[in-house]
Amino acid sequence: MYSTLIAYILWFLSGFGALGFHRFYLGKIPSGLLWMFTGGLGGLGGLYDLFTLPGQVREANMRNAIYDQINRQYGSTIAGDRGPVNWRYANDAEFKVMGAKGRQKDPPEKVILKLASENKGMLTVSDVALGADIPMDEARKILDTLVIKGFVELRVRKSGSLVYVIPDLADKDEPLEDF
Repeated sequence: MYSTLIAYILWFLSGFGALGFHRFYLGKIPSGLLWMFTGGLGGLGGLYDLFTLPGQVREANMRNAIYDQINRQYGSTIAGDRGPVNWRYANDAEFKVMGAKGRQKDPPEKVILKLASENKGMLTVSDVALGADIPMDEARKILDTLVIKGFVELRVRKSGSLVYVIPDLADKDEPLEDF
C-alpha cells in the first residue's frame, strides 16, 4: 500500500516536487523522469501534485489491488520470473495474462456450431481453423470425428474441395445438390 504521507514527504524532499521523487514512488517512472529533467515542469507540475497527490496515491493503490487480484486469480506474477511490472502498465499486463492463460476459449464444437449457423450449415477446414484458433490438422480431425459420429455430412464440391455440412443448420430453401 502506498502512503499519502510518504508521498508528501518525498514531494517535499524533491524540492516541492521538482525532482519527482514522489512520482517514482508511485510507479510513474516516465513522468518522474520528466519532472526530474524539467524541474517539475518549471514548478507547475509540482504545484499540481500538491493538490492531486491524494488521488494519485489512491490510483496507485487501485493498480496495486488489480495486480494482486490478477496474481491470485492466475497463480503467477504477471511478468513471469522477472518480478512485478511497473504499475503504470498494469492494464497491458492484465491483457497479456488474460490472452495467454485466463481467456476461456470456446470448445471447438461450439465454434463449429456458431460458424455453421452463420454460413448456412456449411463449413470448410479453414473456416474452423480460423474460428477456433487451432491448426488445420486439428480442425480436420475434429470435423472428421463429427462426420464419423453422424453429426456432420461430408460433401465434395464440383471444384473438388471438401465441405462439411450440418444438415440441421443448413438453409432449408437452398438445395444442397449443387455439389
